[in-house]
Amino acid sequence: MATANPRPRPQVMRLTEAAATRIKAVMANADKPVAGLRVGVKNGGCAGMEYTMEYADAVKPTDEVIEDKGVKILIDPKAVLFLLGTEMDFKTEKLSSQFVFNNPNQTSACGCGESVQLTPAKAGDEAAAH
Repeated sequence: MATANPRPRPQVMRLTEAAATRIKAVMANADKPVAGLRVGVKNGGCAGMEYTMEYADAVKPTDEVIEDKGVKILIDPKAVLFLLGTEMDFKTEKLSSQFVFNNPNQTSACGCGESVQLTPAKAGDEAAAH
């Protein structure tokens, strides 16, 4: 009896070319060797949640590892359902430049743009990640 191939897991997050280019540049200028960029969410801000980004010294066994456009992104398992289907971009405008998360799980954002309200993806939402 042949074993069925497990269904491939959806890619939690993807990067635009602009985001990948900026992450590569930032990581190249890090003070010490970096294993990847850790992306997550935390409670905070006036809308309820904030995106987090930090250098990762090492890959944790529980991290969701995403390699996209030559960049390694590490996602905390508690953030996976909040980030499923997200596209990370980097925008440069006249007076600012910043990473932007285009997240289908975002239901609202605060006026200042520092925090968001997120609803976790449901089990059947894997198609949103493609």
